[in-house]
Amino acid sequence: MQIKTDFPHPIHEIENTWILLSDGTRLAARIWLPVDAEANPVPALLEYLPYRKSDGTAVRDALRHPYLAGHGYACVRVDMRGSGDSGGILYDEYLPQEQDDALEILAWIAAQPWCNGSIGMFGISWGGFNSLQIAARRPPQLKAIITFCSTDDRYADDVHYTGGCVLAYDMLAWASIMLVYNASPPDPRFVGDRWREMWLERMEKTPPYIEAWLNHQRRDAYWKHGSVCEDFGAITIPVYAVGGWADGYPNAVPRLLAGLTGPRKGLLGPWAHTYPEAGSPGPAIGFLQESLRWWDYWLKGIETGIMAEPMLRSWLQESQPPRTHYTERPGRWVADPAWPSPNIQPETYTLNGDGTLTKDEGGSRKAEDSLSSFRLHPSSLSLSGLQTTGLDTGAWCSYGLPGDYPADQRADNGQSLVFTSTTVDEPVDILGFPEVKLTLAADQPVAFVSARLSDVAPDGASTLVSWGVLNLTHRESHEFPTPLTPGEPVTGTFPLKVVGYTLPPGHRWRVAISPTHWPMVWPSPRPVTLTLFTGESSQLILPVRPAQPEDTQLQPFGPAEGAAPLPVEVLRTGKIQRHKQTDLVSGLTELQNLFDFGRIRYTDNGLEVEDITTDTYSIVEGDPLSATVRSDRFVEYQRGDWQIRLKTSSTMTADAEKFHVTNLLEAYEGEARVFAKTWTFSGPRDMV
Repeated sequence: MQIKTDFPHPIHEIENTWILLSDGTRLAARIWLPVDAEANPVPALLEYLPYRKSDGTAVRDALRHPYLAGHGYACVRVDMRGSGDSGGILYDEYLPQEQDDALEILAWIAAQPWCNGSIGMFGISWGGFNSLQIAARRPPQLKAIITFCSTDDRYADDVHYTGGCVLAYDMLAWASIMLVYNASPPDPRFVGDRWREMWLERMEKTPPYIEAWLNHQRRDAYWKHGSVCEDFGAITIPVYAVGGWADGYPNAVPRLLAGLTGPRKGLLGPWAHTYPEAGSPGPAIGFLQESLRWWDYWLKGIETGIMAEPMLRSWLQESQPPRTHYTERPGRWVADPAWPSPNIQPETYTLNGDGTLTKDEGGSRKAEDSLSSFRLHPSSLSLSGLQTTGLDTGAWCSYGLPGDYPADQRADNGQSLVFTSTTVDEPVDILGFPEVKLTLAADQPVAFVSARLSDVAPDGASTLVSWGVLNLTHRESHEFPTPLTPGEPVTGTFPLKVVGYTLPPGHRWRVAISPTHWPMVWPSPRPVTLTLFTGESSQLILPVRPAQPEDTQLQPFGPAEGAAPLPVEVLRTGKIQRHKQTDLVSGLTELQNLFDFGRIRYTDNGLEVEDITTDTYSIVEGDPLSATVRSDRFVEYQRGDWQIRLKTSSTMTADAEKFHVTNLLEAYEGEARVFAKTWTFSGPRDMV
């Protein structure tokens, strides 16, 4: 990243100020703005998060907000109610209260002497979610948004559920992260002697979020709230949606482009859960310059040409040998004028009983045709899946860290039903959602199916391209599931994760099917034997995109730029370790992820922060009820004699009827334990 310190506008930073809400709650805000903004008011940009402006996001904020302020914007970074230095309690994600507070924040910003009344909103992950949600509320001050790594559908594409299945890899892990965030104290520098009272109140009143999530295993009103796909028409302001192939949230970008009717743009790069200017895997791009073109057009009325360009720009990834970490992902940019794109030509492949995957020149068949074909031409393959199938999928939501990406798929494929195409003679580009239509029968009333698409190299190496799962009780509806009749065939149609990819000459496509996908998905209550009916009954549909002449004429993005980094001192270097091991006596397989982020000191305020996270996933072969996820967290904050330590330990298990969750929180001030609480929860499994 190129560091910029000379901007068109000298800037002034307000480290902390207060926004007083109508109920008396004070929200803490950090502001960067041109020094002459009160004399010459400017548009404002809001980022609104629960991740602690004074330390949690301070490093990334320093690269971004001063840069934008230096180009003529007032940048406002607000700690949500109950987080960071703000008052109140944060009872759950994306509550109506969060949106109501945002409406008051926008009104407060617009009334400031340095703001001209026009506001944009942006954010990554949570901040991308609420940018969309608040846009749907239509506040008059909000003129445009940029949403990064977010979703339009909280049930289908977030850390809780996927394909109607419990997302074992992330649900408890994320809940435990929020348990630590919510237990972290405000900074005494800003709130004074009230810090301890606020801190103890947070720990006592903020519940572990996972209980609410497990109480809503269907796509009910709980998930519909905050899912803007429920009413795309509610959003009328311009939206720029950005995602990355290695992230957990790229699916929302094409869905937003297809569902919204107002001005919109999309960008899909190779990145993990990061901003594009800090993108990993690379190439990173100059997205701060790109965002200025967006903001200048919509907030300042400057013709930047951005809306004359194609609606969607995507990075088509080149084939690479499978590795659990990439620093760069080779490929090329392509552009499409609209989404759905007129450039996409679906190609259908049939899963055959001999393990071949053959291109069907006649197109895909409807689900009822698949069942008719099965009845006329019965041909099937059965598999009782190993509980450990799926261990090499990698992280659901990668942050670009070592070990995040999928390993070679040959081990998982060897435990699955696999169907492999012939080698291709010319490069084949795909862009969009691969889809599978599978006719199956299960020997249990509750079962799911996993489908994984891979690129098989001439040497046999298998690189995961995309994957998806479907809870077969949700085959007709995520809101109204119905149990399976054991042995009775059903057809399930579901998309795999959106992807842009080039299969090179000499390589082959491979589809792997299994009734297990651990630790990504919580296993079914009982071991499942899945029968797949092959031939025309089961198909893969690929979104093939032939190369377009216009692709070679795209203007390149500028180099990644940012403002001066925040000065930090590394007091202890961290480490990342990922271990996978099997006890050959007990049959217990364990995957453990250690994220030790070391210890740093923020030199501007003297605060030291240490952060260590361990997530452990274990299961005994043949016993789905042995599945266990454990998440342990340790965080320490220290400045001089002020020292706060937090320890959490969260565990999730299940029997055939219920999920069981335990959360333990301990808090220390100096050496004294000042708070300890254990929450336990058991709730019924609802066809998952």
